[in-house]
Amino acid sequence: MPVVVTWDHVHLRSPDPEATAAWLRDILGGEIVRAPGRIDVNLGGAKIFIAPLQGDSAVSPPPPHPHQGLDHFGLTVKDIDAVAAEIKAKGVTFTREPTTIRPGVRICFIRGPEGISIELLERDKKYT
Repeated sequence: MPVVVTWDHVHLRSPDPEATAAWLRDILGGEIVRAPGRIDVNLGGAKIFIAPLQGDSAVSPPPPHPHQGLDHFGLTVKDIDAVAAEIKAKGVTFTREPTTIRPGVRICFIRGPEGISIELLERDKKYT
């Protein structure tokens, strides 16, 4: 019998969970959800759990791109050029400007909180 899975969450660690959550809300339209001792963000149908760094616990900085392991997460948008212009006006750093990578698919990459790489993409339905 095959294993069946569905997405539950993405878990981030941040020195400032409030600022990370606010960025995800203000830039990408996420909804902040608070519970005792935690802050989560509902973003595009997925949950993002944001955990604080504990005390003096040593953590490694984000690795340089490209690297082995989780590289980025991707979010679908409508009208990528308009979205890119809107978030650029908010000061978001682009690591790759909007570009067509193949017919019907346009992408860009932005730098999120804690150096997270986030891909925004738009797919033309006639090519899917």
